[in-house]
Amino acid sequence: MNKVRMYTTAVCPFCQRAEMLLKQRGVQEIEKIRVDLDPSLREAMMEKTGRRTVPQIFIGETHVGGFDDLAALDRAGELTGLLGN
Repeated sequence: MNKVRMYTTAVCPFCQRAEMLLKQRGVQEIEKIRVDLDPSLREAMMEKTGRRTVPQIFIGETHVGGFDDLAALDRAGELTGLLGN
């Protein structure tokens, strides 16, 4: 299974929904990068993704996007393949 990294904050309903969906698809571990604890992490996230909002999800080296992007991948049947299941 590919490694999953998620830029997140402490209180983010979309982050929680993304985590729930990923766990439903068999992801056991998500590396969470808390941008609310360190502003330089948000800057790094913005440089990598071009986006300011959380969550920003990476599966392996692929930037998936936010929760809506993750859910769209799942609906299209592409999420499991990207995860490496």
